[in-house]
This record gives sequence, structure tokens and C-alpha cells, in this order.
Amino acid sequence: MPRRGLFITFEGVEGSGKTTQAKALAEWFEEQGYPCLLVRDPGTTAIGEKIRDILLNPENSIHPKCEVLLFLAARSQLVYEKILPALMDKKIVISDRFFDSTYAYQVYARNLPERLIAIFNRFASAGLKPDLTFLVDLDIPEGRARGKCTDRMEQESFSYHRDVRDGYLRLARRAKKRIKILDGRKQVDELKAEVINYVKELLERKGYRI
Repeated sequence: MPRRGLFITFEGVEGSGKTTQAKALAEWFEEQGYPCLLVRDPGTTAIGEKIRDILLNPENSIHPKCEVLLFLAARSQLVYEKILPALMDKKIVISDRFFDSTYAYQVYARNLPERLIAIFNRFASAGLKPDLTFLVDLDIPEGRARGKCTDRMEQESFSYHRDVRDGYLRLARRAKKRIKILDGRKQVDELKAEVINYVKELLERKGYRI
């Protein structure tokens, strides 16, 4: 068996369906008898949820530099309080968003310095990287039509979310082995089957019994 558990993340623009797929995968792992922890970034911890409320409150006007530092603070608490202990306990951790969101939303869409943010992120998250990332890709208009667009990030401009999507696709091109692009237009069950197929390949490579 592996020395630590697996870390799988889901990314995507608003309304892409990533949260649905993250929950479905967590349920599948439980059905297979694998201990699993599902988290969300930002959030999950008591501190993280308070920071999440601040970040997503549409009444708050937050400077981009303050915004990224708040996201990183919530992530740091999540990593040290929840994710690392679970991985050391050989659990499989599934996160609804992780550091790829920071690059898409703050580096590419807010034009913050990538090298500096990369250093801050490594510091905040102990250099932790996902074993596998799913990017649920979807056109911005379709994603907006699905979502309620009630929080501060969701209410950003069309051009901002277009830049976020472009940022995600740039990340996927740079990390082809880790990031698997899924077509968010497909049916939920069809996407779930694709996710499970990729996960089975990962389990085999890491020495898990399926």
C-alpha cells in the first residue's frame, strides 16, 4: 500500500458541475470501501468557513491582493488541519477547488504576479500537490445559466470569468499528466463514469487494489 493517501481535486468555472462530481466520487470511494474525506477550498475548517463568508459576501469590496491572501490563509488552515492528517492516515482526500483556482482566478484573471503567488502558495499549503485534478470545462454563458450568481465571485463580469476559463485551460496545457479536462456539457452520469475510469488508472499506478 502507498505510504500516504491520494489527493484528488476538482476545478472549473462557476456552474460547471465540479461540486456534483466531487461528491459523486467521494460516494464511489465509500462504496468501494476506501476511507475518504471530502473538503472544499476555501472552507471545511471553522476558520476557513469564516474566511469563505468574507470572500463571497457581495457586500464586501476586497482588493485583489487582500483577496488572494485570504484564499491562501483559508487553504493553509485546511491543509494543516484536515488534508495532511488525512493523507498521513492513508485516506483519500477529494477537494472542491485547490491551488489551480488561485492561478485561474487571481493570477490570470486578476493579473497578480505568478511567481510571487506560487511562492506564497507553496508556503501556505506545505508544497502539497494533487495526484490528479479534474477540470470540468464549460462555456461561461451556460455556466451562468445554471448557477444562481449570488456570491461576490459569481457576480464578477463576463470578461473576468472568461479570463478564468482561459486560465484554467492554460494550466491544463501545462500539466497534461495531472489535469484531466472533462466536458461540462455532458450528463452527470456520463461525467461520473469518465472520472471513475481515470481514478481507477490512478489507483492501479499507486498500488491500490480495485
